[in-house]
Amino acid sequence: MRVVLTWRDKAEHCINDIAFKPDGTQLILAAGDRLLVYDTSDGTLLQPLKGHKDTVYCVAYAKDGKRFASGSADKSVIIWTSKLEGILKYTHNDSIQCVSYNPVTHQLASCSSSDFGLWSPEQKSVSKDKSSSKIICCSWTNDGQYLALGLFNGIISIRNKNGEEKVKIERPGGSLSPIWSICWNPSREEHNDILAVADWGQKLSFYQLSGKQIGKDRVLNFDPCCISYFTKGEYILLGGSDKQASLFTKDGVRLGTVGEQNSWVWTCRVKPDSNYVVVGCQDGTISFYQLIFSTVHGLYKDRYAYRDSMTDVIVQHLITEQKVRIKCKELVKKIAIYRNRLAIQLPEKILIYELYSEDSSDMHYRVKERIVKKFECNLLVVCASHIILCQEKRLQCLSFSGVKEREWQMESLIRYIKVIGGPPGREGLLVGLKNGQILKIFVDNLFAIVLLKQATAVRCLDMSASRKKLAVVDENDTCLVYDIHTKELLFQEPNANSVAWNTQCEDMLCFSGGGYLNIKASTFPVHRQKLQGFVVGYNGSKIFCLHVFSISAVEVPQSAPMYQYLDRKMFKEAYQIACLGVTDTDWRELAMEALEGLDFETAKKAFIRVQDLRYLELISSIEERKKRGETNNDLFLADVFSYQGKFHEAAKLYKRSGHENLALEMYTDLRMFECAKDFLGSGDPKETKMLITKQADWARNIKEPKAAVEMYISAGEHVKAIEICGDHGWVDTLIDIARKLDKAEREPLMLCATYLKKLDSPGYAAETYLKMGDLKSLVQLHVETQCWDEAFALGEKHPEFKDDIYVPYAQWLAENDRFEEAQQAFHKAGRQREAVQVLEQLTDNAVAESRFNDAAYYYWMLSMQCLDIAQADPAQKDVMLGKFHHFQRLAELYHGYHAIHRHTEDPFSVHGPETLFNISRFLLHSLPKDTPSGISKVKILFTLAKQSKALGAYRLARHAYDKLRGLYIPARFQKSIELGTLTIRAKPFHDSEELVPLCYRCSTNNPLLNNLGNVCINCRQPFIFSASSYDVLHLVEFCLEEGITDEEAISLIDLEAPRPKREDRQQETINNSSQILQLVETKDSMGDEDPFTAKLSFEQGGSEFVPVVVSRLVLRSMSRRDVIIKRWPPPLRWQYFRSLLPDASITMCPSCFQMFHSEDYELLVLQHGCCPYCRRRKDDPGP
Repeated sequence: MRVVLTWRDKAEHCINDIAFKPDGTQLILAAGDRLLVYDTSDGTLLQPLKGHKDTVYCVAYAKDGKRFASGSADKSVIIWTSKLEGILKYTHNDSIQCVSYNPVTHQLASCSSSDFGLWSPEQKSVSKDKSSSKIICCSWTNDGQYLALGLFNGIISIRNKNGEEKVKIERPGGSLSPIWSICWNPSREEHNDILAVADWGQKLSFYQLSGKQIGKDRVLNFDPCCISYFTKGEYILLGGSDKQASLFTKDGVRLGTVGEQNSWVWTCRVKPDSNYVVVGCQDGTISFYQLIFSTVHGLYKDRYAYRDSMTDVIVQHLITEQKVRIKCKELVKKIAIYRNRLAIQLPEKILIYELYSEDSSDMHYRVKERIVKKFECNLLVVCASHIILCQEKRLQCLSFSGVKEREWQMESLIRYIKVIGGPPGREGLLVGLKNGQILKIFVDNLFAIVLLKQATAVRCLDMSASRKKLAVVDENDTCLVYDIHTKELLFQEPNANSVAWNTQCEDMLCFSGGGYLNIKASTFPVHRQKLQGFVVGYNGSKIFCLHVFSISAVEVPQSAPMYQYLDRKMFKEAYQIACLGVTDTDWRELAMEALEGLDFETAKKAFIRVQDLRYLELISSIEERKKRGETNNDLFLADVFSYQGKFHEAAKLYKRSGHENLALEMYTDLRMFECAKDFLGSGDPKETKMLITKQADWARNIKEPKAAVEMYISAGEHVKAIEICGDHGWVDTLIDIARKLDKAEREPLMLCATYLKKLDSPGYAAETYLKMGDLKSLVQLHVETQCWDEAFALGEKHPEFKDDIYVPYAQWLAENDRFEEAQQAFHKAGRQREAVQVLEQLTDNAVAESRFNDAAYYYWMLSMQCLDIAQADPAQKDVMLGKFHHFQRLAELYHGYHAIHRHTEDPFSVHGPETLFNISRFLLHSLPKDTPSGISKVKILFTLAKQSKALGAYRLARHAYDKLRGLYIPARFQKSIELGTLTIRAKPFHDSEELVPLCYRCSTNNPLLNNLGNVCINCRQPFIFSASSYDVLHLVEFCLEEGITDEEAISLIDLEAPRPKREDRQQETINNSSQILQLVETKDSMGDEDPFTAKLSFEQGGSEFVPVVVSRLVLRSMSRRDVIIKRWPPPLRWQYFRSLLPDASITMCPSCFQMFHSEDYELLVLQHGCCPYCRRRKDDPGP
């Protein structure tokens, strides 16, 4: 450890306390009645802070760096900001002795002679607790949960952050040993919180949070005034009456002096996250030091020993990465390692360790000898039985018992020393001097041997494994390599700071420098790669590199030097380099090069390394042939080339050696048939056929299917060709084969069709089936591929396949939600029961899933299905017509209820209040006694009540709420209904007249709640409702007189007989002297009236419903625009309706015959693209 004074200053008063800003840029000193702020970089006094009226005893900075606090003898604590502004002041009853910030919550603990207080930025007041004795020091734990207080009476009190005492530690000295300084270890790696305690009993102690002491008290021999941990907790800084600051380990082992002073050291602190310390003295001196921890280490082959935490030695095995720690509990000054020996120099002794066993991987050391004596040396070397001490120009050899056996005095300063091995007790040392002299010294020989002398100072040395070459790095960073025997300089390389020979290869060395690693083999050019640090060893393929304080083993492939040897065809030397460590690719390249060079021994070793059995078999066969007497190297090389894929070179060598048959066999085996033809010789047809046969088989085996197909076709093997094409999905080739085949060849044609169908080419498969005449398979193909148009066309020509087509077609339509088309398909297939069954199931599902719109649509489809059955089967006519009317009513109910359901379930409604009002009235009047499944009376009545109230039909709303009281109401409606029931009582007991429905036949105003249902209470005429808004349409249904057919009625209506103009009749009325409109029932006057209107007024009355029956005369008077006809298919009769307000247009859907206001219908069709009731598309033709 080296201590460097960075800067020093002197204040007028004693330095009582010091605090660093957490980022380390500023230093706050408590000196006299002021605070002094220094810049830590150069010791500049930035600003003195005045705020206290008496001596400032303590100062502390918050962990976040936003504020710091100071305490004074004036009994006050001042909180300062990082901008050096005082923001808060509070007082105690006595002088403030110490302050400390909680590192987590930034709560401030301030301690005085009689009490301590806790202040945090969040609270306005300071909570204070009494103390039994004067508090001298305090410190928070890392997690901010506990505060330790050091008292004058020798007691340590540990409190929680609320001030409650949790642990009390009583020191043996009591009041004779005041606790002068305490500090918690800030290390996060410690399992327990450790408190360091320095008291004026001149003891240093350590305690756990529980109060249990760790180890024994350590005697200091001075009164400690301050204790401080380094940031990571590895070292302790301690100062006091000995007028110096001392460095200790975290376990209390003294390591050395930081700086000697002229007076007591009252305070010392460590700069955060650095090796800088500051010392404050009683005479006002402030000293700022940098601690430089030097590297103490030793290396021998694959074992590296280095100092850790100043008192420990870690031995690392660089190959296995194992580590062992030796705790010396004293400052480690020097380390040396050699074979199974380890020497550690401590301040007062040297310890010699040895390994427990001779195992190369053993890492267990035990103490062999202790030399209890103080030594001063620059370098330490250990041998099997001796230690070598180097002090400037002198070398001393000591036995393990500490007896000096020999001494050598050098001409110049010793710059480098290294053990180069030898028998135990007779080891050799390699020594480099500053004057450039290099010597070899044997431990048992008093005379040094001069190996050579160079002009420049030695910096680093190493000797090759065979002791024939010497590598030197001089002070000019040049690496020089000498022949030891001839003293000749073999070569030199620049930019080197360290050098090492490869211990396993004589001709290889490496040197580092300038951020690069340089590897040199023999006299070849240097191979360079990036590497940080110093090379300290080179063993095989591993280079040991020291970087900063750590050493690492770098695996370096020896590829570059190996290829340098290969270029010169030096295969054996290249093999030796490869054994040090190269990649598999490099091994293979070496094997190939040696094989081509016919060095079979080296090639065999290399192929064994890469486990290439193929080439090993080749080498083995060549060796066997050589034993049998073959000596033709061209033939051997040809075999090698053929194995390497150099077929043309191999063929040339076969031809040159007179073995053309081997070239033909090689090309045939390789499917290189074009090349093989050059070696056919006379062109024998049998050989040619054999060649083509092999060509086809090889093409298939080596996965060249296209070539195989062509060859199989040319050979007439159509089935094999089709199989290959089918497996590879070659549709075009398959259809070409099918077209060329004769229709009699059914097996290959059927195989073609099967593959084409599998490959999703139904058109080509159909073509093949047609060629075969297999119509059943063709129908099945069309059905499977859903080519229904082609299937229907085939069914028309061949009715026997009708069932095979229409049944799967209907099932496919049903699966794809095309139910109308599915029914038609079932009809065509004669499967009416299945059609009805599918629809009924879908209807039930729609109701169960609350898809009431779909349910209405399915019921309407069911009704039309029943009508079709009634038309086709007279035997079921009555039953089917009954079902038709039942399903029609259900469709109307579910269609209306869909709007009610959406209104009650969805947050937003698409229907207006009047529409919902009309729908709920329509449903209430239309519901049978047995309410259809899924329809809720509660929802209908709730909607009716709600909309009635909104539209002013208060009487109807009250009635609806009364009805609801008799029903089971779901919980989510309960509150709304109860509130509505109460609020409706505040409304008038009548309905708005605007809402009253009008009968367009008898002009009677009907009540909103009609006991008769959806008919007029006067004339019993059924109301006609719009299928969208559900208001009453201005239509009156009429019937034809007996004897008038539908066709005749249409023709009479289409005549549109003209009636006298209204202006003429009005004129006659004005000419009357009395100017009174009179209805005279004469033939002429009747002609002026609308005959249909007259019919309405004439035929009404009575409790029974009397339909409007019109004669031919009335029909003739009607306009085609005013008449709407529901043209039901047989056995139903047509229905006729007359519009009484021709200007208000009404549209009827031609499919479901539902009525709409024209504007509503057009809007709905634009929105949905179809009729909202029957879903007929707007571009579909009518029925």
